[in-house]
Amino acid sequence: MRYFERTCIVHQAKGENGENEREKEGVGRVETGILKPGMVVTFGPTGLTTEVKSVEMHHEALQEALPGDNVGFNVKNVAVKDLKRGYVASNSKDDPAKEAANFTSQVIIMNHPGQIGNGYAPVLDCHTSHIAVKFAELVTKIDRRSGKELEKEPKFLKNGDAGLVKMIPTKPMVVETFSEYPPLGRFAVRDMRQTVAVGVIKNVEKKDPTGAKVTKAAAKKGAK
Repeated sequence: MRYFERTCIVHQAKGENGENEREKEGVGRVETGILKPGMVVTFGPTGLTTEVKSVEMHHEALQEALPGDNVGFNVKNVAVKDLKRGYVASNSKDDPAKEAANFTSQVIIMNHPGQIGNGYAPVLDCHTSHIAVKFAELVTKIDRRSGKELEKEPKFLKNGDAGLVKMIPTKPMVVETFSEYPPLGRFAVRDMRQTVAVGVIKNVEKKDPTGAKVTKAAAKKGAK
């Protein structure tokens, strides 16, 4: 099952500087794969690549962390400002996490007082990201049970409706298809201080990072 092949750690909070200013502690949950000291990881959406110096849980050092573990991990040559909540750490050599340029989702409207059309820009809660996303295009209206297409390019969706929607994030974020990485492929749509819709991601168009930083530790590790 491919879900468990790629290492993916969702960054939950700002960590602290480690033993010196060149070490940074990330805090996150291992969603897929394993995390080990000595691994070279890439953080999406920025493409920052560095080496994991150590992994710990409940202040005890781990030789490896598994899916479901909430861990702290020290990474080398990284400044505090380089890591933010919602970033995703991944194995640099196996499908590294990248920024989503846009993505298509199956959305069910469940608690919205009006109509939702092209240009709607609510906040998406997806893993630990809370980012405004534009509903760029209502692709189709579908039957929420069978998935059968009911209407192409509908003008709007309302309560009880389901549809395929092309979305564009307003800030860099990492998402994945639900079929490949379920924890990164489902979301809640928040508006007016409530959840107005839920969805799963069917397709993601990714963009390659420009000017991504590779730390000295990662470069040295890669040269071995």
